[in-house]
Amino acid sequence: MKATQYEIALPADYDMGIIRSRVATRGSRTDAFGGLGLKAYCIREKGVRGSAVNQYAPFYLWATAAGMNDFLFGPGFAGLSNDFGRPAVRHWVGLAYVQGLAFHDTPRAASRSTHRLNPDDNLDDAIGTALAEVQRHADVPGVHSTALGIDPLTWEVMHFILWAEPAPDHTAGVRYEVLHLSTPAAARSGAWAPVVSRSA
Repeated sequence: MKATQYEIALPADYDMGIIRSRVATRGSRTDAFGGLGLKAYCIREKGVRGSAVNQYAPFYLWATAAGMNDFLFGPGFAGLSNDFGRPAVRHWVGLAYVQGLAFHDTPRAASRSTHRLNPDDNLDDAIGTALAEVQRHADVPGVHSTALGIDPLTWEVMHFILWAEPAPDHTAGVRYEVLHLSTPAAARSGAWAPVVSRSA
């Protein structure tokens, strides 16, 4: 499993209705995309729930590397790049994906928090703590699902949560509105997504 996200900054006076319409008319195209675990069509809107910016920031969990490649080097990403310019794509190695108590509800919001490990942190202990945090969030009412990833270049740990309702104000990190969720693999089960073995 791999996680990716690109963040497209939009002008402060941008009509976010354009993005909403784009997702409403095109979002279903990824509902059966091969190799995709899930895609959350995330936005931030200036002045809404504390956001200082307008932003289109889809988040992906990939069940297969082939699926990720098909998207990044295929017509979907090319079309987005033609419309907005080719964005930098952040990526993390996926460590865990856990369904939450509200998994059967439609997610309306998301949050993403990140932190970098210190050079002297014990990696086994740090991942164990992060995995425990993912499981703890999965047991929080209103959580649809939660995922954990790590960037081994910067040793940045990423925690992504989908919420059935707007994320609580105290939620750490960046908060998003979710306009649509595609779940080609995640809708079937959580079995496609690994939980890292710390004994390896």
